[in-house]
Amino acid sequence: MTVLHFEYQMEIEYEENVGRCYYTIKCIPREDARQHLLGMEFSILPETEHSIGEDSFGNKQIYGCETEPHRQFIFHITGDVEIIQTDYEEEAAEEKTGIFRYPYGKCMPGPGLLRYYESCDFSSCGNSYEVCVELMHRLHRDFTYESGVTHVHTTAEEAWELGRGVCQDYAHIYITLLRMAGIPARYVCGLIIGEGASHAWVEALCGSRWLAFDPTNDCLVLDHYIKLGHGRDTSDCAINRGLMWNGGAQTQKISVLVEKRERE
Repeated sequence: MTVLHFEYQMEIEYEENVGRCYYTIKCIPREDARQHLLGMEFSILPETEHSIGEDSFGNKQIYGCETEPHRQFIFHITGDVEIIQTDYEEEAAEEKTGIFRYPYGKCMPGPGLLRYYESCDFSSCGNSYEVCVELMHRLHRDFTYESGVTHVHTTAEEAWELGRGVCQDYAHIYITLLRMAGIPARYVCGLIIGEGASHAWVEALCGSRWLAFDPTNDCLVLDHYIKLGHGRDTSDCAINRGLMWNGGAQTQKISVLVEKRERE
């Protein structure tokens, strides 16, 4: 078993005072067959009353409200996660798979992705797992990683037409293709060693289990990944969501560290 230590910090600077701010932060690692949270601690500045709960997908979230004027918001979390040597994320619950079968949000196919899917040949694939692997390899070959050309609101079809993008775009396109193939798929947000920022990958339902694929790196998810949350697309598991009054322009700085730790 592997133990991963992680640190995540988000710092937001506002041009003007924020009079009131409601926030939701989804940055607590999930518990599943592949990983176990050993411990964590977090801080929020300005100090606010907050609660911890779960959303409708089972993602852990911290939510609260700051009513005093402020021009800076800092969230920091650190902890350790035990990675368990399994080849799947979790057993599928039939009543929870339906919403991951159909086009949704940023994972809606347009003419470009429809043509691309129709060009795929799965005749050599004997099961859904082999279809997932074939599509992952094809996407990695036919799409180019390049930062700065897409943004958080870019859809799968828009990214595909551009021909390049980042991990969020790879995940959205891959999910769209898998759902077209009749395979339920969900977007995953998490952290990995060496990235320096959050990362996105995909879980697909193969038989009765969810398996994890990283189309950006063209590989299966291994023991250097920490899962934070999943959903139908990135909007369901975004790390930071908020509503604020005033504040003007803002800048955001994210820092991430993930490293292996020896078990004591």
